[in-house]
Amino acid sequence: MNKFIFDVDGTLTPSRQTMDKEFCKWFVEFCKSNDVYLVTGSDYAKTLEQVGEDVCMNVKRLYNCSGSDVYEKCINVSTSEWAGPKELYDLMNGWLQSSPFKLRTGNHIEERPGMINFSIVGRNATTDERKLYIKHDLESRERESIAFQINLEFPNIRATVGGETGIDIGQLNSDKGQILADFDASDKILFFGDRMEQGGNDYPLANLLTHPSRSYNVKNWQDTWRLLNENIANRT
Repeated sequence: MNKFIFDVDGTLTPSRQTMDKEFCKWFVEFCKSNDVYLVTGSDYAKTLEQVGEDVCMNVKRLYNCSGSDVYEKCINVSTSEWAGPKELYDLMNGWLQSSPFKLRTGNHIEERPGMINFSIVGRNATTDERKLYIKHDLESRERESIAFQINLEFPNIRATVGGETGIDIGQLNSDKGQILADFDASDKILFFGDRMEQGGNDYPLANLLTHPSRSYNVKNWQDTWRLLNENIANRT
């Protein structure tokens, strides 16, 4: 049987928003008849808010914080205790002081189990404020530069661009690729994500998959739904 793995932000939901009601209803039924797993950089509370309890209860496993905080049926089964060094915080605070993007909304360094999410604009940004930063980042590639500097200065830490405004930071090999330890080599994994380019937080998992497993780099949740319907049609 196929194993379906899904990112959340930009794959099952609009970034930082809740799941479309009709898609959510369809997806719950899909989960009931398939082996489905979620892997996201967000923490459990945010994922529950985005996809809802019905989805969380019907997936096989929910890998929060890129797999460093794991849930089954809404019950935590494992959590990483990793914490970043002081020098990393000094570097992030330096970027907050020096970034040419001046808007600050708060919650810039969010500690999660086994990882840190860093955002110049801040996770308290409104949709319009996020759009301003997205435009700035597309033009300047600021997040790529920050992630590159972190990876250069801290060989045992890995930073990847995640979502639309943040950077996911954790210890080396604590990215989404770590969840493959829970799967067998014979499993056919179909992975859906929106940040599979090198440096994106879906890349480490996508890059490890080999035939007959495959990854789908989607544009949005509508693209995911379309591909799933095509997959079902091809199996009938």
